[in-house]
Amino acid sequence: MPVTTPRVAVLLAAYNGMQWIEEQLASILGQSAVHVTVHISVDESTDGTEAWCADFAARQANVFLLPTGARFGGASRNFFRLIRDVDVQTYDYVSFADQDDIWHSDKLQRAIASMRERKVDAWSSNVTAFWEDGRTQLLNKAQPQTRWDFLFEAAGPGCTYVLTTSLVQAMKQSMLAQWDRLQDVSLHDWYCYAFARSHGYRWYIDPRPSMDYRQHESNQVGANTGFSSMITRYKTIHDGWWFTQVALISRLVGQADDPFVGSWLALRRWQLVRLSFSAWRCRRRNRDRALFFLICWATALIGKLAK
Repeated sequence: MPVTTPRVAVLLAAYNGMQWIEEQLASILGQSAVHVTVHISVDESTDGTEAWCADFAARQANVFLLPTGARFGGASRNFFRLIRDVDVQTYDYVSFADQDDIWHSDKLQRAIASMRERKVDAWSSNVTAFWEDGRTQLLNKAQPQTRWDFLFEAAGPGCTYVLTTSLVQAMKQSMLAQWDRLQDVSLHDWYCYAFARSHGYRWYIDPRPSMDYRQHESNQVGANTGFSSMITRYKTIHDGWWFTQVALISRLVGQADDPFVGSWLALRRWQLVRLSFSAWRCRRRNRDRALFFLICWATALIGKLAK
């Protein structure tokens, strides 16, 4: 049988992206051994991103700009719009992209080869974070997956995700059925990983980096490095945001009736204390397990909980 070149839909969410989007698109369109089509959704911007993307799409047969003018207020809602509005049925795979990173030229080729070899439905990878001052750092998210890690963390940066079309179609159907509640999910990559794992799809996290992950002051999440980053994340946990997201995502992906999830889903203080002793099942990295244990206790004792 003849070997066909994989067709990949790249869903790119943009917002005030003029500074780096051209470099990002060049790295996407330069992917080896795949047919790439880019679909761009622009959150209403003030730097001319919409006009630039419209002009670029007019000159590129494999780049499409979705209707502009909408205000999403965050990358998550923008990506959910892309998943909802792009017809992916004619593609073999779907990948997510930010506006400011640089993909390695073999990112998609290597991802697809790995997915086929391992017979998995989704792939993500480590990344190399880089800063304007020349610093770089490997962000390692490739620790072994655990029974419940998907309810408490993503599979790494969403801009590395490559998914089979069948997975995306199933996810879209579920998203449309719960569209209003879905808008309260803050991190699309966390939700997508949770949906896949909750519904029996297999996921591989590749330890080899597939892209350079730009760090700057406008990053919505960015690299979790250093003490200041840890403090910032702790504040979101202390304010109740993190556990509220855990509970919301757990319900959206159909895990509310599981006995383990039900034992803490109401987020009572005594339930969080009990949950702390399951840290080894809830996070992949040992350091994160230790922090998870402490955060459960801190939230139970002094934190804000969802009502």
